[in-house]
Amino acid sequence: MSEKDLFTSVQLGNIALKNKFVMAPLTRSRSDEKGLANDLMAKYYAQRAGAGLIISEATNISPYAYGYAMTPGIYTEEQVESWKKITQAVHDKDGKIFCQLWHCGRISHKDLMPNSVKPMSASIVKAQAQAFTKNGKVDTSEPQAMSHQDIKNTIKDYVHAAKCAKEAGFDGIEIHSANGYLLHQFLASNCNRRDDQYGGSIENRTRFPLEVISACLEVWDPGQMGVRIAPVSHFNDIETEDPQKDYEYYVSQLNEINLAYIHVIEGHTGEQRKTKFAFDYQQLKNKFRNSYMSNNCLDLQTANELVQSDKADLVCFGRKFIANPDLVARFKKGAELNELREEGLYGGDETGYTDYPFMDS
Repeated sequence: MSEKDLFTSVQLGNIALKNKFVMAPLTRSRSDEKGLANDLMAKYYAQRAGAGLIISEATNISPYAYGYAMTPGIYTEEQVESWKKITQAVHDKDGKIFCQLWHCGRISHKDLMPNSVKPMSASIVKAQAQAFTKNGKVDTSEPQAMSHQDIKNTIKDYVHAAKCAKEAGFDGIEIHSANGYLLHQFLASNCNRRDDQYGGSIENRTRFPLEVISACLEVWDPGQMGVRIAPVSHFNDIETEDPQKDYEYYVSQLNEINLAYIHVIEGHTGEQRKTKFAFDYQQLKNKFRNSYMSNNCLDLQTANELVQSDKADLVCFGRKFIANPDLVARFKKGAELNELREEGLYGGDETGYTDYPFMDS
């Protein structure tokens, strides 16, 4: 098999992966009100350890980061201990797992915040989107614009979460700067209306995300770090006027940091790969010297074409991994895939979570 074969090993920064398939970060809402991981989650991740790399579900960096109930955290000792069973379960199956660090910013509701304070964002621009509280879906609350002290405190929160992820046994971290969450809110021109050093030009709008990423280098080698971006996705009411120019600049700065990879959602998150914006992903890839991870509505044929044509180094699958814990083995054998069921996608017990059958079951 050639080195471009999806089933052959690949070096991702400092980490050797057994194949080029990546399990995408997938919010499944199986945690509890304390943000703890549990045995059911450990079983779920271990089932899918055939992936070259698992990126954990988005994981809250502080009590102020939440936008969805029953999602896990990585900032208390108890949370760290709860994640250890998951990282160990994946490692026992010869897998690798990164922790995705998450702050929802304005995609939240005051009921999810300590003392019911307003969620934080780049500016006071309410998202036309929904958060998820213990009472169900609700429209997001109007946010407060982050002060310079808020920004400093949040950077410290990211660093603390990065330390907690290392203590919990993760192989690396992914910084989430996509899908309309906090770091994306600073990047995007439609919701960053600041007139200080964090707003206006793309150099200013990337400042906070780059400060977060750089600060996490205190904890992790850049060869064990990646960043997720979504240049043209409008998920969670996000939009940028000139995504090609803005993201080529952002990626050029990430390149200087020498991160292991960029994780690129190509198109609109969870929907079509083609959008109203004509975007040249090859040009974006050319701005980055290390690994390029392609994500969004892939099938095996498209994934093969991307890697064979040097348009991607790794390929990321989400929903197919939900329904097929042995997805890589099924792809390799040309076996039929399980169909995804809507039941149990978010919240609940093992139904729709750990009960999808393996090929040999």
